[in-house]
Amino acid sequence: MTTATIEVEPACPGGPTAAPDLAPTTAPSDRRLVAVRRPCGAIPEATWDALAALDPWATPFARWAFHRAWWEAYGGTAHDQTMVVVDRAAGPDGAPLAIVPLMHRHEIEPNDVASQTTIRHGSTVALTPVPATAKAVFFGASYHADYATILCAPADLAAVADAVATALAGPTGDPDHPEPWDVVDLRRLRCGDPVADALRAAFVRRAPEQSWTVDLEREDVCPVATIADDVTDLDGFLSTLGKKERHEIRRKIRRCEAGGDILLTPSPDPLTDLDAFIDLHQRRWGADGLFPATPGGEASRIFIRRLFEGFGPDGPARLCFLTVGGRRIAAGITFEAGGTIAYYNAGVDPDARDLSPGVVMVAKYVERAIATGRRRLDFLRGNEPYKYEWGARDEPIQRLLVRRTVDR
Repeated sequence: MTTATIEVEPACPGGPTAAPDLAPTTAPSDRRLVAVRRPCGAIPEATWDALAALDPWATPFARWAFHRAWWEAYGGTAHDQTMVVVDRAAGPDGAPLAIVPLMHRHEIEPNDVASQTTIRHGSTVALTPVPATAKAVFFGASYHADYATILCAPADLAAVADAVATALAGPTGDPDHPEPWDVVDLRRLRCGDPVADALRAAFVRRAPEQSWTVDLEREDVCPVATIADDVTDLDGFLSTLGKKERHEIRRKIRRCEAGGDILLTPSPDPLTDLDAFIDLHQRRWGADGLFPATPGGEASRIFIRRLFEGFGPDGPARLCFLTVGGRRIAAGITFEAGGTIAYYNAGVDPDARDLSPGVVMVAKYVERAIATGRRRLDFLRGNEPYKYEWGARDEPIQRLLVRRTVDR
């Protein structure tokens, strides 16, 4: 059985206005592919990123550096179930044609709060409930990634999805955890990414024989501000906003300018400067921050450090500091790739709140996007009000949920 819950939501940019036909479709004719388990750590970085480069929907969250950082920091909270899809003729050790980053764990583990691996979703949606004790298959790193996908060439996607569903219909292949999964709970699928429909179709084909229920539903939104092609500076961008928003942003920038020159400067050595970023982050968020003096805070420190180590100085991860009159008042971590700057995390000095550091830093990121030829400022998951003050529009992400309706 399959149900759709996204047809009442706004259409995806560039996508159909109606929900897709959810009837089972004909299985792919090419049956040469098979999905086999291969741990994330056993896949070379070059192989991983080469497949990511074939996928037009892949983001920095799909890269090897992001997944390796996650496993090194949070590997104790989940079990690696990454799959590669290979040609049957090449055998299980063949060169991957696709990588499917997966992990399994219970929906809620006893130490999730302490380890800061509690998965969150949109505050305005009610997801299909799943028992906390359910053994679940998730996308790898999906607790800290804002987007997820399968890494493969578009032409192979239907056959790859079919191979994945076939593999998940069989034994786990994990001698340490042989019990079958209760749910496949795949989050962070971008609306418009054909992976969602390909996987849904593959699971639906097997639903009658496997006694599965398949649901595709809205999970959250990622507000994105788009900079028009004819906009050449910040004033030009602000002129596209509403009168109230434009006035408030300009007023706060003028007030900040009274404190001295305003600069958003990329760190030349992020690994050295991470402690300064963490300090600003914790000063802003305190006990609710990512880096408290707890086991979860230590895991977050490992993750962010491994992230910059893995991506290296020429990668998409960027650490920038906002200074006013030479004083650091805020810092931001972004992913900059293709035409997008993705605003991943930030910290501000609470003693500088009169300078509106949050607003001024976003303004500087708009200027940075224009200067680097990028036209999208992606605020990532969450519908916090400040994002819409910049003219951001929601781009939904989806959840594909497969549940067993008969115990096995």
